[in-house]
Formats: sequence, structure tokens, C-alpha cells
Amino acid sequence: MIDLIGLSIQFAGKYLFEDVNLKINKGEKIALVGSNGTGKSTLLKLIKGYELSEAGMVQKPNGIKIGFLSQEFVNLRGKKIKDEVLFSLPFAADIIEMDEKINLRLLIKDLSDDERHKLLIQQGEINHRKEETGFYSLNSTIEKILTGLGFANSDLDRYTDEFSGGWQMRIELAKILAADNDLILLDEPTNHLDIDSLQWLIDFFKSYRGTIICVSHDRYFLNQITNKTLEIFNRKISFYNGKLDSFLQFKEERDLRLEEELKLQQKKIKATQDFIERFRYKATKAKQVQSRIKQLEKVDIVDAPQTEKEIRIHFPEPVKSGVTPLLAFGISKSYGKKNVLDNINFKVDRGDKIAFVGPNGAGKTTFAKIIAKIISFDSGSLEYGHNTFISYYAQEVADNLNTDLDLIESLSECQENLTVLQIRKILGSFLFSDDDVFKKVKVLSGGEKSRVALAKILITKANLIILDEPTNHLDFSSKRILQQALTDFKGTEIIVSHDVEFLRPIVNKVAEIRNNKLKLFEGGIDYYLSKTGNIPEKELPAKKSFPVSALSDNKDIKRIEAELRNKRYKLTKDLKQQIETLEINIHDSEKDIVLIEKELADPSIYLNPENVKNKNKFYNELKLSLEQMLEKWTELQEELENIESSIEKEFKEIAG
Repeated sequence: MIDLIGLSIQFAGKYLFEDVNLKINKGEKIALVGSNGTGKSTLLKLIKGYELSEAGMVQKPNGIKIGFLSQEFVNLRGKKIKDEVLFSLPFAADIIEMDEKINLRLLIKDLSDDERHKLLIQQGEINHRKEETGFYSLNSTIEKILTGLGFANSDLDRYTDEFSGGWQMRIELAKILAADNDLILLDEPTNHLDIDSLQWLIDFFKSYRGTIICVSHDRYFLNQITNKTLEIFNRKISFYNGKLDSFLQFKEERDLRLEEELKLQQKKIKATQDFIERFRYKATKAKQVQSRIKQLEKVDIVDAPQTEKEIRIHFPEPVKSGVTPLLAFGISKSYGKKNVLDNINFKVDRGDKIAFVGPNGAGKTTFAKIIAKIISFDSGSLEYGHNTFISYYAQEVADNLNTDLDLIESLSECQENLTVLQIRKILGSFLFSDDDVFKKVKVLSGGEKSRVALAKILITKANLIILDEPTNHLDFSSKRILQQALTDFKGTEIIVSHDVEFLRPIVNKVAEIRNNKLKLFEGGIDYYLSKTGNIPEKELPAKKSFPVSALSDNKDIKRIEAELRNKRYKLTKDLKQQIETLEINIHDSEKDIVLIEKELADPSIYLNPENVKNKNKFYNELKLSLEQMLEKWTELQEELENIESSIEKEFKEIAG
């Protein structure tokens, strides 16, 4: 289908790849991978014809239809969404234009019978062409694609100008999907999709009979839609016959093997060089020395595995919050006449790691910002538990950064007591070194801004972290490191994300926000997907058997889960009440202490020595009482944690 013949391209004197010979067959679904800067996007542009190679050629069949979704934002204007997609199809645009011209001519009053007859014949031919090309079903197909990608029916007659860059990218994707292309090239197609439209796109591509080449950092998406992996590695491009996960395992084993081969080769080279140096001036060894020199000249150095510097993230041990860091009652929020959230009730337990999912525009980001105190709500109430400290990562990271500051100033905003040396060390762990730290935030790329925003969260020492689409600008390596850091984090997390593979090991609950309401699923992302029909039960990870007894069916499991929930309630009910009462008393005592400290700081109080004596006595009693309450609170928290941990272990044994 597509032949790459002797293909070479370089930038700034450095080859991305050279002398590439490759055949891409019809119907192949390919994941294109490689380290940052190896030329993945460039290869897609070469195949499409947007870039010219330095040498070689891309051979394509005549008449092949290629759709290309670029990472770069588009700016669509002047048409309704539905018309933008319809008129992007050349055959449809031609038919509509010809049809309109004929209809206008037929409206002429003094048209001769002969001319009218000719026009009617042409109109009949156009109608026949409409039937042949499926023109009559186009509107229905376009509507299905647009609604599948997340547009409401009421959006379809709105103008493209009204939509943000992310939504315009969806319109571009819809144009590609509607075009019945032979080959689709995708460069990071999932960055602006929610979990619903992502699943719809996966289903679309599973039934698509053409060829796909896709660059994406979304492992779940690639594993679902591709069956081959194309890697750019050491200026070469080669196929691996398998999905991304099996390729990554192969790559890890290959890199280890290459490292060993390189070590062995370097050892042999050194031994040869030592021999040459030792006997270079001995006449009796001249022949052997010359032989060794020739051997060295012929050595083909083993290509070392490409290694990229990796960010380092380790969240500090957070201060323990109360058992319930957050309670939301009847939260409602509207933007003008548009109701986004309606009477939302939501409870977060300490240690919860909750994913916010749902269609774009449903209110996930709005609710996350409300919890983070970024925006206000119209009605309801929010209660934050004892010792709850919040940090927020914005989807549009620039919204959370002062772009006029340099990197050192940006981190100093969060922690004034950090020295420049300490800040430089933190920035270094996020791959900012030397003069990079003096760059203004405004000149950074999307990925670099993401790293700065993560660094700021790292130094806030929050125990409730809220992240809105944290993976959008991160590569595989950075996503994996962030994923591990969030999995290990001892505090509480709320993550707005559509990235299933990223969420899988982290979250223990899923909150779906849809149609102005919130529904909580007490399980991980796979549990949510199976319950909502987005992933078949058979595709879930295999479950281990429950050791207590052979569970015959779901009824047995549900019965045991109900018993465990009842057991948890009985064991923790009194403890939680005691903890909540203590937290209220601690809060009141802390307020009283602050009040007395203010009174004692007022010089006029010392005009009455007896009053000062009584105030000091009461102050010391309060401090002692507070210390005792905090000690008791810690004991009860540990007792509660032990019970919760024991019950959670039993739940995990049931779930496998």
C-alpha cells in the first residue's frame, strides 16, 4: 500500500532517520513509537506529503485517500459544524455546488424547453450520483460521528467559531472519520477527548477496515486499536508484530541485551587497544599489532539504547487530615442559563483516590475547581475536615502559573522559606538545569509548563491533591513516574482524567459526572468501565479465587461484601463519632488559643495583673487540653486505620 524507499531526512545537520526501506500494508493498525525528537510527527508528515525528504521517496497508490490529524491547533471559522464536515468531503461539495447551480438555472423564467430539458437530465445524473456515493445518508453519518465525539445534537447547527481549540480538533477528527479514507494518520488524537468519546473512537477504529498509523502517549488507546508497532530507533525504523504492551516488554529486554553487548564490546576494544599500546614498538610483534589495528577499524560499534533523562517525583509524607477531608452537600452551579451541577452530594474519605469521569462539558473541571476553592458555587455547602490542605493542578497549566515569573520565582511563590539552592535542586529533578531556571514561564512548552506545575504541587505538602488532566502534555516515561508517585502518595487524591491506563493502578473510586449529577462507583476504573458497558467483563484482569470458600456466583460475592460493609460499619461507627467530636473540640480550642494570644499581645491588658494571671492560667490549661486531645486523636486514627486496612484486605481477597 505505502512503500518507503531509501527515505532519509535530517534537521540541523542531524539525521532523524536515514535509508529507511519499509512497506505498510492495507488494513494494518500501527502504533508509531520512539523517544521524543526521533521524528514520529515528521514521518507522518512525509507520508501525507506535508514534508519533503532529503533522499528517497514515499510511494503511494494513485487515488489513495489519506486523512491526517495534526497536533497543531486549527482555527475553523464561518461554517456550522455539520456543514464544516460535509463540505470537507470533495465529492459532496461538488455535488452540492452542481445541484445549486442547476436549481438556480431552472428558476430562470425565459428558459427554453430545450435548455430546461438538458438541465433536468443533468439533475437526474446528479441524483444518480448521489445514490451511488451514499450522499443521502451522509447527514446521518456525520451526525453519528459528531455525537460520538461528544457534540450535543443542539451543537450541530452552531458555528465552529464558538468552540475552543480542543473542540475544533474534534471537528477536524470528525472530518477525517467521515471521509472514508484508505489511510488515517493520527498525531496525539486523544489529548482532547473525554472517556465517553475515547471509547466511541476505539469502537469506530475496531470496525474500520482501512490502515491506521497513530502516535499517542495513551497506552490504553493504542493497545485497543493497534496490532503492530513501528519504532524509530537509532535512525532506523522497524516493525514489531504485536501490540504496544508486548513491544514495550520486548524493548526492555532488547535494551538490557544491547547494554550487555556494548559492555562486552568495549571490554574487547580496550583489551585490543592495550595490546597495541604495549607492543607498538616491538619489532617481533609488529604483524600482530597491525592485525589488531585493522580489527579495530572494522569494529561496528553496538548502538547503545536511547535513554532520556527522567523526571523524579516523590511526594513528601503529608500531614494527616481528618477521617473525612471533604463533605459536599447540595452543591449547584450554573453559568448563565446553563445548569452544570445540580444538588451534588459528595463525600471523600481520607486516603481515597477518586477519578472524575464523564463527557466534556459535564462539569468535572467545574466541580474540581469548586473543591479547590478556585471558583464559587451557587448553592449548597462544602465542609473541609480537620487539617485538610489542598493543592490544585489545572488542566490548562498556564492558568495556574504566573507566566511573567521565571522558574525560581514561580516556585518561591509556594514556599518562601526555600533557598535558591533547594529550589534549583527541585527544578533539577524536573529536568530544568543551568540557565533553564531563569527562563520565563511564558516561553516554556506545554510539557515544560506541566513539569513546573507538578513541581509546585510537590513543595506545597498538601494532603488533598486535585489534578485536572495531568497527563495531557506528558510522555510515556513522565506519565509512568507520575503514576507511581500518585500510587505511593499517602494522602487523598481527586484526578480528572480520560486516561484509563494511567488511572488503573491509582484510583479506588470513580465519580461519574453526567447530566448535572454525580454518581459514585465504589471501585477502580475497570470496575466502572464494566458497570457502564464500556469494557466487557472478559477483558478485565483475571480474578483470583476467594480463599474463604468457593464462591459460586455474584450473589455469594455480593452477600460477603454486604457482610463486610456491615462489619466495617459496626467496628468504625463509634470510633468515627469520637474522632469527629474530637476534631470539633480541637478546632474550637485552637480558635480560643489564637484569641487569647491576641489578647495577651495587647499591652493594655497588663494594666490589670490579676486578669493577666487568669488569662495565662486559662491559656496554659487550653494548651495542655489541646495536646491531650491531639494525642487521643492520633491514637483513634491509628485504631481506625488498622480496622479499615484489615477490612480492605478482605475486600481485595474477594475481588482478587
